[in-house]
Amino acid sequence: MVRLMAALATALIWTALAAMPAAAADKVVLMLNWYVYGEHAPFYYGKAKGLYAAENIDLEIQEGRGSAATTQAVAAKTADFGYVDVPTMMRAAVKGAPVIAVGVLLQTSPMSAMGFVDKNIRKPEDIKGKTVAITPADSMTQIWPLFLKKTGLKEGDFTTVAGDGQTKLNAVINGQADLLLGYVMDQSMKIKDATGKDVYPIKFADYGINMVSSGIVANSDYVKANAGLVKRFMAATTKAVEAAEKDPKGAAQSILDANPKGGKIETLTQGFELTIPLYRTPETKAGRPFQVTDQNMTDTVNLMVEYGGLDAKAKADPKAFYSNDYLPK
Repeated sequence: MVRLMAALATALIWTALAAMPAAAADKVVLMLNWYVYGEHAPFYYGKAKGLYAAENIDLEIQEGRGSAATTQAVAAKTADFGYVDVPTMMRAAVKGAPVIAVGVLLQTSPMSAMGFVDKNIRKPEDIKGKTVAITPADSMTQIWPLFLKKTGLKEGDFTTVAGDGQTKLNAVINGQADLLLGYVMDQSMKIKDATGKDVYPIKFADYGINMVSSGIVANSDYVKANAGLVKRFMAATTKAVEAAEKDPKGAAQSILDANPKGGKIETLTQGFELTIPLYRTPETKAGRPFQVTDQNMTDTVNLMVEYGGLDAKAKADPKAFYSNDYLPK
């Protein structure tokens, strides 16, 4: 009788547990740095493959209008996480914005000077006598003087034309400029979409400019209050990046599945493939995504103070801008 009653009690407990509704997934908003392009493929791929759902996260991906605007949204808690240019986030943080990077994905800079392949501009020396399109005050133009210093070029060796992002693209597309300053996986693909022609980038990173680029940022108070959720989000995002690396075309297709007007499969795939090598440095090549080194971040802060308009007080504590504590091992 005792055994029978125990068995019945156990059965009743399991029945009650089965009848209980599952805990609602945590709603999370990730705001991108810009309109969707190939670099963003892992987020869409992770969502499509159920990697966020597996961590009990209901992910909403929103396009952005620039890293500064996305950083502001995260600081104001209108977005839970942002995918932004980390040096841009640093400028906001040093002025008091409550934001921190919880994972640095692009640990090698995507900055470059790029022109059509058929112009045969392959090294800094080839820039002499050419016209370069720039956008004043953007991140690449701020670092451009360092590139010139590293490569022995002088301002008088070439001509510059200035304009906003679209004007810069149009200048190269229409032949008014030979090159523009842009990201290897972004502007190059926009030019190819518009013209069908390949672009060759002269990468800043190949000439000793060691600084990070895009990463995941969050409101500092949000991170403290939701440490477990932040860890789950970064676990899912890490898995998403690793899975996307193994299936670039599938990852690119996930963008179009979510947003049919998000681009063309060829350039989305190529853009993502150009992004993958930026995930790691020689020091982190054996590790998982997002695991940035202290030295890489310190170098970035120092370069941003010297060339990027970052307040010098940032050098006092580079670790204040980021944390690896929320990443999976």
